[in-house]
Amino acid sequence: MSLRTIGDIRAALRSGHGFPGDRESFEADLQHALETSTETDLNAVAAVIVDYRGRIRLYQDPEFDIAVQEGIDLTARLKREAQDR
Repeated sequence: MSLRTIGDIRAALRSGHGFPGDRESFEADLQHALETSTETDLNAVAAVIVDYRGRIRLYQDPEFDIAVQEGIDLTARLKREAQDR
């Protein structure tokens, strides 16, 4: 999936790629970045684009769910071990 433009990111989010709420959050974050940027400093806008591009790619990674589950399992194990002490 090509995520080179704001339109590409919007299309991906409309198609259900990304995390729940990302579609609305992207528009709000982008609007805020645009409003606070100057015409010579668009770093905040670029940061929003990079962040959501990463979220979309992460959400699409088939190993993401596995990694999340491993993190949940590890956290549960560490909590049990701490309670057993």
